[in-house]
Amino acid sequence: MTVGTKLHQTLVQCEGALAQFKSFALDTENPQAKALYSHLADVMDREIIQPLRSRVNQTEAEEPQYKVYQQAMQQPKP
Repeated sequence: MTVGTKLHQTLVQCEGALAQFKSFALDTENPQAKALYSHLADVMDREIIQPLRSRVNQTEAEEPQYKVYQQAMQQPKP
């Protein structure tokens, strides 16, 4: 597994966790839990996902072979 693949995989997993926190906030009736999940979602986005997304973009700019999405789209379909 390449660095690009690992970075993209990690980003997708973090985005999944963010979506779960947002879902938890919407699903609960408890105001404290709702506030907690919303706060965790905000922190996750600001402190983890945005910097990681920037790093993925920087890595792809420096090392074009790590452009995972483009590579997947260019592969011939069976």
